[in-house]
Amino acid sequence: MPVWPSCRPRTSVKRAIGHNPQVTSLPIVAVVGRPNVGKSTLFNRIVGHRTAVVEDRARTTRDRIYGDADWNGRRFIVVDTGGLEIHPGDFIEEKVQEQARLAIAEADVIVLVVDSIAGLTPSDMEAADLLRTAKAPVLVAANKADNDKRELEAAEFYSLGWEETYAISAAHGRGVADLLDAIVWALPPESEKEIARKRRQAEADEWARDMAAGMLSRIGEGDAEAIELGGEGGLDPAMEIEEEGAGVSIALVGRPNVGKSSLLNSLLGEDRAIVSDIPGTTRDAIDTHLQWGRTEIVLIDTAGIRRPGKVSRGPDAARYSTLRALKAVDRADVAILVIDAFEGLTAQDAHVAGFVAEEGRGLVVALNKWDLLEEKTDRTFDEVVDAMRRQVPFLDFAPFVSISAKTGQRVGRVLELAVDVWGERRKRIPTPELNRVIRAASLRQPPPAGKLGPPKIFYATQVAVAPPTFVFFARHADQVHFSYQRFLENQLRAEFGFDGSPIKLFFRERASGRSSQPESRGLAKGGPTKGRSSSSGRQTRKGVSSSKRSTLGQRKPQA
Repeated sequence: MPVWPSCRPRTSVKRAIGHNPQVTSLPIVAVVGRPNVGKSTLFNRIVGHRTAVVEDRARTTRDRIYGDADWNGRRFIVVDTGGLEIHPGDFIEEKVQEQARLAIAEADVIVLVVDSIAGLTPSDMEAADLLRTAKAPVLVAANKADNDKRELEAAEFYSLGWEETYAISAAHGRGVADLLDAIVWALPPESEKEIARKRRQAEADEWARDMAAGMLSRIGEGDAEAIELGGEGGLDPAMEIEEEGAGVSIALVGRPNVGKSSLLNSLLGEDRAIVSDIPGTTRDAIDTHLQWGRTEIVLIDTAGIRRPGKVSRGPDAARYSTLRALKAVDRADVAILVIDAFEGLTAQDAHVAGFVAEEGRGLVVALNKWDLLEEKTDRTFDEVVDAMRRQVPFLDFAPFVSISAKTGQRVGRVLELAVDVWGERRKRIPTPELNRVIRAASLRQPPPAGKLGPPKIFYATQVAVAPPTFVFFARHADQVHFSYQRFLENQLRAEFGFDGSPIKLFFRERASGRSSQPESRGLAKGGPTKGRSSSSGRQTRKGVSSSKRSTLGQRKPQA
């Protein structure tokens, strides 16, 4: 059974972990500088993967982007920011400056990135003047020093007044190791929470090594039969089954300008992401850690997922933003699909929901801007949901909730539903209980006959969680019709729930080695199976004697 997060707050959520070092127990390093000097490239180099969108265009990054880094045994959080400007030109750029200043205020170490090719500029001087009042130590990184000549030219940045100035190339990694050594040296001493977290991580790594070495088992007590049944015939290589995880990762997805960033800010109680009426304001996938009872939740705000045609014709930043939004779904446990209730369900909303279901992630549908609907009654919500389920039938497993991110109406309920779906996604059903339900369903509604006769389900077992994955062993398994698979899925949901979680069903031909066993272990009562082994995929013809049957379709033994 899943381990549920306990002591869940019902009325409010606590402050985001990424903004409170006392909660995270990890120090924060802020990467700042004027626009288009390579801050996002350096950020990606430090965290080890392409998290921030990088484009050869100024003002690509807007929100604060957090990433975990580890250097010389010391863990810390890196924050990428938008370009520092004293006189921003529009509303969005003003919000970008607010985000950058918040990152500076919470940082334990500040890295000022400058451009060694362009040299010292007035904008660099303005950014340096802003950082002189910061309490955290400042390191200067002269980026784009790709060769010895540029490394010598970077010496002019010593005039900014900081001795800790390093010539680097974030794109090629040149000099970045020396910069990281200086960052770790400038970090504050390890706190008790950081030391305890490092100890827990070491214990988890030891457990993972024991698991990989076969010293531990993932199957709990009472599942010995599942091991036996699941091992018969093996699983298809195409089965992509996610391993169980400890954390709760929730992605906010949807079309542009439906209120995803507003929902994130409402959940956190602060302006974590920039919000405007201009579609496409959010470009990066923004991870924010949230304390939820005794566990941590990672909220991932994503850019709006556009139609493929608009993505291919749009700028590079829009294409990369969409790709990162899709990748955010891939690494999340549950996706909250935000829909504009005033506009209703669109084809693109259905496309995003279908992608979430295909990836096997949990799904919660949030009808945002509910406050804009006029003349609402007690039946309005049910009528809207019923209409959407009829329009997109595969959404019948997902819970719906009406919210207003602007006023905060029922935003806490969204998080509660997402955590509940996370638990449903990790539910494990004992094999005897599972077969009891499948046996009753098969007796009540036998599978329809195919070309080779009616399929016969012998037994089933759950082989994985997240998402719940079941393997059915049957005769003529490839003849089980899609409608009957859906019937079995509905029976599983009616009996065991799995609210908000997709269910994967796989049907395999029962191995011939078990054909001589009594049917008492199967789902149907009676004697042993008649005719040929189910692995042959054919039935014995009636009216043919046993002596003749022995010569029909006879094959020469293989060498």
